[in-house]
Amino acid sequence: MQVWRVWLNSAFSSVATALKLIREGDLEGRFHTIYSHPHAHSAAAGAADAFHVEPSGLAAAEYVDWCLAFCREQRVDVFMPSKHAAVLSAARGRFLEQGTRLLSAALPAQLDLIDDKAAFYAAVELPQAPAPQFREFSDIAQFDAAHAELRARHDTLCVKPSRSVYGLGFAVLDEQRSSAALLLAGASYRIGLADLRRGLAELGQFRSMLLMEYLDGPEYSVDCVGDEGRLACMVARKKLPQPGHGQLIDMRPDIVAACAKLAADFGLNGMFNVQFREGRDGLRLLEINPRMSGGIGMACLAGPNLPYIALRGFVDGHAGLVPAAVRDGMRVGEQGCALELA
Repeated sequence: MQVWRVWLNSAFSSVATALKLIREGDLEGRFHTIYSHPHAHSAAAGAADAFHVEPSGLAAAEYVDWCLAFCREQRVDVFMPSKHAAVLSAARGRFLEQGTRLLSAALPAQLDLIDDKAAFYAAVELPQAPAPQFREFSDIAQFDAAHAELRARHDTLCVKPSRSVYGLGFAVLDEQRSSAALLLAGASYRIGLADLRRGLAELGQFRSMLLMEYLDGPEYSVDCVGDEGRLACMVARKKLPQPGHGQLIDMRPDIVAACAKLAADFGLNGMFNVQFREGRDGLRLLEINPRMSGGIGMACLAGPNLPYIALRGFVDGHAGLVPAAVRDGMRVGEQGCALELA
């Protein structure tokens, strides 16, 4: 029996859960997992069969060269990149030449499109969940024009960078209170409109931002496994608004259909995550994350072991691979646990 050496490079915190899930699914012992991170005391280090420290501070091209060398030295059969995924995906031919298969969520051009929310929203065609109404701006004049247009249609607007992760840079516009008043009130993710305008005017030109309709309904996070553009498996979680109430597994037919269309339209493969949110006019698409979500553990409690399915399907093909049924309607949650770091 061949033992496949599988490498996951520096990633978000959910990588520890993914490594544990792969180990749980791998009853035959077919996969030897390797994890690398720039910090020797990474909390995920103990979840893999082997851990290595990555160099820090490398430019993207230098990092690709380091990864190629690492794959040769460690005899890596499958590389599942998170850090510099788009650049590494573009170099997949170089990895294949030395015997390493690269499992990434999409081709480089699609990864770049997905990363740029303005371009992505303009390109996506999704009847089940259209993109939110938005306008792109990079100076105060464009912001004012966008605000005049969108404010006539929507009571509340929000801003976010065209390229960002973790919701960094997102804020809801408050037309009544100043940013200082919002800070003192403990109103997170909100900014005073007048303060924002003054700051934008002082900046002159700045990176691409989006002004959007604010969606105030329930949010859905959907972890998916793609098979070269075919949706192989998915679990949808509805984030409940009440603190402490957890999340609800909700396999809405329109969300299932939307994820299947996105997988086909963007040629998605392996693990990816899709975010939706309800608004005044129904379900809207927020983004595709070309990686698993931070809530992957909650999703897999509902039945399918998504990281293992993605890896097993990539190695053996998805034909004949039958995921566990999803426990629709299940309520899930998370609690932290302490561990000693090596």
